[in-house]
Amino acid sequence: MSFEYDQYDAVGLADLVRVGEVSPTELLDAALARVESRNPALNAVVMLAEQTARQMIEDGLPDGPFKGVPFLLKDLGAEAVDFPSNNGSNHFANQRYTYDSELYVRLKRAGLVTFGRTTSPEAGVGPVTESQVYGGPTRNPWNLNHTSGGSSGGAAAAVAAGMLPAAHGSDGGGSVRIPASSCGLVGFKPTRARMPDGPVAGEGWAGMAIDGFLTRSLRDTAALFDVTQGPDLGAPYFPPPLSGTFTEAMSRDPGRLRIAVCARTLDGKPVHNECQTAVHKTATLLSDLGHDVDEFTDIIDTAKMMKAWTNIVACGTALWMRGGAHGTDPKSEDIEGVTRGALKLADTVSGADYLSAVGVIHSFGRRMAQVFVDWDILLTPTLAAPPITVGTLKPDNEDFANYRMGPGGVFDYSPFTAVFNASGQPAMSLPLHWSEDDLPVGVHFAAAFGEDEKIMSLCAQLDGAQPWGAKQKSLIDRLSA
Repeated sequence: MSFEYDQYDAVGLADLVRVGEVSPTELLDAALARVESRNPALNAVVMLAEQTARQMIEDGLPDGPFKGVPFLLKDLGAEAVDFPSNNGSNHFANQRYTYDSELYVRLKRAGLVTFGRTTSPEAGVGPVTESQVYGGPTRNPWNLNHTSGGSSGGAAAAVAAGMLPAAHGSDGGGSVRIPASSCGLVGFKPTRARMPDGPVAGEGWAGMAIDGFLTRSLRDTAALFDVTQGPDLGAPYFPPPLSGTFTEAMSRDPGRLRIAVCARTLDGKPVHNECQTAVHKTATLLSDLGHDVDEFTDIIDTAKMMKAWTNIVACGTALWMRGGAHGTDPKSEDIEGVTRGALKLADTVSGADYLSAVGVIHSFGRRMAQVFVDWDILLTPTLAAPPITVGTLKPDNEDFANYRMGPGGVFDYSPFTAVFNASGQPAMSLPLHWSEDDLPVGVHFAAAFGEDEKIMSLCAQLDGAQPWGAKQKSLIDRLSA
């Protein structure tokens, strides 16, 4: 059983359950055993609900495509009556819900066996996961001195370490793709409004935030979006409809695509040599596969967008912290320095300022739409450097704008991902490179609004040409030794 669990992705485990080769209880036992042995070093899995999961199995699981597969929710959003949450904060510690989010309803209907949550930075802000509510940082299983990323850092660490094959995440500025890059996983941010956000919320961070998943296999990503995608009742936006399923898109030839290659930031700054290498290697592979590949020479000013993004997120954080479970201002000692800074910044942003920031984001989206008039895919690194060491961006800087935009801040480290939250365009990080010191370096693919299937088809082609499963398995084997 131990060998089989480590060999299969979520789709594969579900197939084993379907033909009776393994039971959901055996899979849950395997996942819990790995959490028990591997989580102490990583600090990735929290709020275990073993009995809740066992009761789900005993009561009878829905006959969905993931029936019996163990699963974890991010400790942020994904509200569920049976799964309390801290939302990454002492201020919200052990918050209970009176309703199930539509996302969780769809995950449960698919047959997944949720048994706990994974760590997140407070309110989901930041590219590292180092919230005080968990008693310490979440670490990268490839190297414990480095971050697993954020804000879905716990999900990425748990999946990369082989505790389970896939887990829930969310992405408001790169929070799925950053940890995917950091931990050698697949991370996809679909087109704006592709995923449900209700029943309580209409949008997160002016429409920039969206749910997703951390997986080791591309087909798990496709299949998980197939069972969850689509706006829920009363959603304020509706994305361009898909022509089929994400799984079907994987089997389609992407055709000959026009691919723009950018091995620097969009505004012209250099990135780490390993990130450049990752992009150039991928560009060569794409050319060998028959695509039209050329250098992206445009310079796109991202500074104004990032300032607007920062103001919007500060206001969103203030709304979240002050209007959540307690409905009062949090105690200073219960929140991180970065959060205190976000609240201070939000207090200086007027209603007109906020609407102006949303307008800047919309204008930037139009600018990015122009890119894909001439190109089908924009290829960049996911991050400007391999995963940073723990503590480098610890959330104790009370100047929120400086934490995000200052020298050595978040946007210096992650200059690509938030671009596509602002534009609403789909983007995916793939594990196509590891540094000389064996740290994962993700490669990032973006496409025009609504062209989610185009990315999925191309990434499936790349998976066939340069599969990454053996490299991921080498880490799991090392942790199993």
